[in-house]
Amino acid sequence: MDADLAIAGGRPKADAATLDHIALLEGLTDEERRRLAIACRWRRYAPDQQIIDRDADSREICFIVSGAVRVVNFSAQGREISFADIAAGGSVGELAAIDGGPRSAGVFALTETLVAQLDHRRFRALIMGHPDVALGIMRKLACMVREASRRIMDLSTLSAHNRVHGELLRLARRAAAAGGIADIDPLPNHADIAARVSTTRETVARVLGDLARDGLVERRGRALRVGDVGRLAALVDDPEPPGCG
Repeated sequence: MDADLAIAGGRPKADAATLDHIALLEGLTDEERRRLAIACRWRRYAPDQQIIDRDADSREICFIVSGAVRVVNFSAQGREISFADIAAGGSVGELAAIDGGPRSAGVFALTETLVAQLDHRRFRALIMGHPDVALGIMRKLACMVREASRRIMDLSTLSAHNRVHGELLRLARRAAAAGGIADIDPLPNHADIAARVSTTRETVARVLGDLARDGLVERRGRALRVGDVGRLAALVDDPEPPGCG
């Protein structure tokens, strides 16, 4: 069960991390981050525990201080659609904090996760008083729009097999090394890929099997090696995308 870490005076416990590594707050002074940390409600979540419920009327923004979370929705049939994994230093919940609407997606802890939750009124005051924070939020929202547009195009124009190729390409580009070789570590989970591209685990397994037989991918310990990122890109006719943010 999640544990409230706040003690008298609103400060997090001494063993709790600070907000110093939250990307959105980089422009604040040490003292400003310290005061913001005092204003937050600090909570720990176990793996797979829900942090935000879709359609809930909560409004706080959540800073991911340690651990990692996944942003998801579920179809009417209960199939998970995964939008993004957010690592420590990121944040979730900005939309409801800004516009006051219901939550647009659910958020679950992937690992043991420490979250600092800031009330939406304090968050709005932070934006109004710090243009660099406001710009950071705009950049993140612009990135979300770009990603949503890309996913809409993928779902509209690519087969399920090509969507799996595209997700592997995204992971490979993140890990790409010299010579066009990429070691995706840890090994991609079939269910996670299926949730990202709206297909089945069986389809993901077939695509990976085909790529392995063609010599394009191979398992290397706990990683998946893509032997030629350019060749993988050619399968989905996908040039290098512009940087997001």
